[in-house]
Amino acid sequence: MSAKERDHVTGVETTGHEWDGIKELNNPLPAWWLYTFYVCIAFAVLWWVLYPSWPTSSTYLGGVLGYDQRQDVRDRLAEAREAQGAWRSRIAEQDPAAIIADPELLTFAVAGGEVAFKENCAPCHGLGGAGQLNYPTLADDAWIWGGTVDDIEYTVRHGIRNADDDDARYADMPAYGDMFDAGQIEAVADHVLSFTSDTPDNAEGATLFAENCAACHAEDGGGDPTMGAPALNDAIWLYGEGRDAVIAQVTRPRQGVMPAWQGRLSDDEIKMLTVYVHSLGGGQ
Repeated sequence: MSAKERDHVTGVETTGHEWDGIKELNNPLPAWWLYTFYVCIAFAVLWWVLYPSWPTSSTYLGGVLGYDQRQDVRDRLAEAREAQGAWRSRIAEQDPAAIIADPELLTFAVAGGEVAFKENCAPCHGLGGAGQLNYPTLADDAWIWGGTVDDIEYTVRHGIRNADDDDARYADMPAYGDMFDAGQIEAVADHVLSFTSDTPDNAEGATLFAENCAACHAEDGGGDPTMGAPALNDAIWLYGEGRDAVIAQVTRPRQGVMPAWQGRLSDDEIKMLTVYVHSLGGGQ
């Protein structure tokens, strides 16, 4: 067995590894480092015994302390709900208009409604009701079905064009592609665009609009919230702006669906959600 080489400067054995003339010394690990390492190992083993750890074929080692993080979360939520109980009871007893009239209750309702909105509504309507293409903005003054607190509550409860609620709001725009030729549809689109842009009005389109569209959208394109007919004279376009988008909507209209939140959310959550949406800035 060959003798181990020692570094001639330090006298310490080398490992036999050398890079560019630099030899690796075989120094032992510091005692403090070794002790810390051993303590960490012991601590890990103790933790495995005390708390849930290794999985088994069908479950996991539960730990001798019986700690359950899911149950801990459930307990915390129950405590929070109990602490909110007095406020929620007051909300359950009043309608949204009365809630808005009470400054303290309004503050609580807006905070609770914001949470419900982020969890249920924001994926479509955007954070803060900012809206996005195909989903209406809730923070402006344009309301397809009305923006009073009662209108908003009804829409939240029953939704729009859904099959789950017999009281859902419903409006049906005809597909004029089955009734008009391409030239007539373009003429109507030009007339609609003339409400909000420099597009020249189209006499044929104005006549067709008056005969077929004004009954719902009004002669000036102002819309009718009682029928779910959106305004066409405010430059707010749900399904895209521009001539091509208007032609596509007249030809084969897209008509959105909103779920009914009654039955999915509690009564007090619906009221808080209503108050929050109304507070976004566009409530009437």
